[in-house]
Amino acid sequence: MTEKALGKKELNTKLLALAEEYARLAQEILGENLVSVVLFGSVARGEAHEKSDIDLFIVAEKLPRGAFKRRELLEPIRAHLDSKLEELWRQGIYADFVEIIRTKEEAGRFHPFYLDMTEEAILLYDRDGFFADILERVRKKLQELGAKRKRMGKAWYWDLKPDYKPGEVIDLSL
Repeated sequence: MTEKALGKKELNTKLLALAEEYARLAQEILGENLVSVVLFGSVARGEAHEKSDIDLFIVAEKLPRGAFKRRELLEPIRAHLDSKLEELWRQGIYADFVEIIRTKEEAGRFHPFYLDMTEEAILLYDRDGFFADILERVRKKLQELGAKRKRMGKAWYWDLKPDYKPGEVIDLSL
């Protein structure tokens, strides 16, 4: 059973539910260290297909240095959800979690993927509105610049400053 058999809406609902369960488990396992769990990408947009990743941006108070050590922190969460991912694979839905994990300090600096997050992110967990505040600051910067998100076929891009003049500097620092 694939996306066509499930239907796009049902597929999105299943993957969103899995992301919500991930966020709940992250709260249990990471406890007070967890700051935010943000869903973005095709599942957040409601455009998931049978090969969609479940893209998650995770913010924590304290993290070890290095991607592998950070990934180890998330393994207990993934272990709890492995059987559900395997069931989806048996149905022809090849979803997996793709996590970006940052400290509060790191998350407080602008990252290009924040642009699309202003339009599509789903805050699954956001202690004290930490990441909601970041997204609001990015939205404000985009508004000040007159930025527009434009579609080109199935893709899109950001025209950050439609009235850009050569030599101008576009500052997106937060």
